[in-house]
Amino acid sequence: MELRHLRYFIAVAELRSVRAASEQLHVTQPAISRQIQDLEDAIGAALFERTPRGLRLTDAGVAYLSEARDILARVDAANRLARRIASGVQGALRIGFVENAAWSGVVSRALSAFEQAAPRVSLELQPMNTPEQLEAIAAGRLDGGFCYRVGISPEGLASVPVLEQNVVLAVPEAWALGKEGPVAARELADTPFIAFPRRIYPAYYDRLLSACAERGLTLDIRQEASTETAILSLVSAGMGAAIVNAANRDRPPARVRFVALQDVSVPLPLEFCYAANGTNAALERFVEQLK
Repeated sequence: MELRHLRYFIAVAELRSVRAASEQLHVTQPAISRQIQDLEDAIGAALFERTPRGLRLTDAGVAYLSEARDILARVDAANRLARRIASGVQGALRIGFVENAAWSGVVSRALSAFEQAAPRVSLELQPMNTPEQLEAIAAGRLDGGFCYRVGISPEGLASVPVLEQNVVLAVPEAWALGKEGPVAARELADTPFIAFPRRIYPAYYDRLLSACAERGLTLDIRQEASTETAILSLVSAGMGAAIVNAANRDRPPARVRFVALQDVSVPLPLEFCYAANGTNAALERFVEQLK
């Protein structure tokens, strides 16, 4: 049985005439009659009564007509759904993001613009640090993510540049350090620092310590915390200073002052990373819009 059997049957049932169905479908009358007979043979029941005045649906035919219409409606809906998914206007996207990356507005504007362009695509947003995102993308748990790339990108990932941040010094508001303006690395000797544990983000940790060492500064790390939010909470409590992403300036915590660094620089390029061999059409659409 093929879908054309159902279409021919529905046309004949609705028009009550093989001739009228032939004209509507642009198919010869013998071909339609043969397909109706094949359908009845496959079902094992007569769908029409042949009378001198034409065709009339049997009770089985009346019931079959309702089901056949429903089947074709579901097939048409499935076809439309498949076309929408293939064109990237429907489906689902799982996107990760570093929380402070969303504060500048670039990320939120990109997501909002895509949601307006493709409202049928479900967006699942997951805050994660960069190493977690890269691991999740590689494992297929995320379709893509807004990451700060430091070092070489993992094999198999593609990326779209979004913006570039740098680092800034965060100090307790009560400290005198930095109240007169930007500070140099030499002024930070013997200052207690709070930082990530190296295991959280090895590439960034090594780059930061190297940038400080190039200016003769060895960070005196007294406390460690796994997120910048936690680090800044400790700074706010007066536990020490921290060198953090300058994006935090867009959402400054209480009792923390941000100070520019004269001679310590760690560029933090924000990129949208995704699997280069992905097959999600919604992801392709998002990437093209982001570009």
